Parts: sequence; C-alpha cells; structure tokens
Amino acid sequence: MVEDDRDARRPHGELVADVLAILWAAEGPLTPQQINAALGRHLARTTVTTILTRLHDKGTLVRTRAGRGFVYAAADDSAGLAAGRMRRELEREPHRDLVLKRFVSSLSEDDEDALRRLLLESEEDE
Repeated sequence: MVEDDRDARRPHGELVADVLAILWAAEGPLTPQQINAALGRHLARTTVTTILTRLHDKGTLVRTRAGRGFVYAAADDSAGLAAGRMRRELEREPHRDLVLKRFVSSLSEDDEDALRRLLLESEEDE
C-alpha cells in the first residue's frame, strides 16, 4: 500500500511550533542550519528558511545579518505571542465589547478571578 503524501505530512503548524520552541529554548539567535539540526529531521534548507522568513515577516521573529546570512531569535515568549494574537483579533472586530463579554463569560472561574486580579493590579500601577 502506497502512503498518500498528505498522510505523511505533519499537522498544520507543528513545524512552526517546533521552530519556535527551539528558538525560545536557545540562549541566543540561531542560524537556519542550527535550527534545522535541532529539529532532528532531514528538511530541505529552503523549507526551514521559508518558515523563518514567514515568521519574520509576521513579526514573530527578529533577524540579524550574520556574515552572508541571518540569525533568528523569537521576538517574544510564548505568552507574549499568544497575547499579541488575541490583541490583533480584537482589533479586527468592530464589536469589541461583545467579543470581550463573550470571552469573559467563557472563562473558567479560576481564569476569571485571575483576569480580575490582573486588571486591578494594572489599575494600581497607573
């Protein structure tokens, strides 16, 4: 039985998540070759470079020229990345109050308490 190419592919976003995990764990910026080696897979150089370029274009990564190529680092940690996605989604929505209301009503009691505490702390910092 011949395996369909689509079945052999990894789930959408898994490679991107793996690349981000490597960069978050790194002590400094990495080259595409270092990232490819850390992935532990035999990927084409262009595959890793394409992922890094797309993440840079989205603002998820920062890159710095190093010789004839670039080194890459995460622009933020995973919590900052998630917060940025949430903010961008909210900014696209014309009915922000309704979105926030539905979001808060879907939170667990513990998450709602944490959000309330964080809002109070941010008011105190002002």
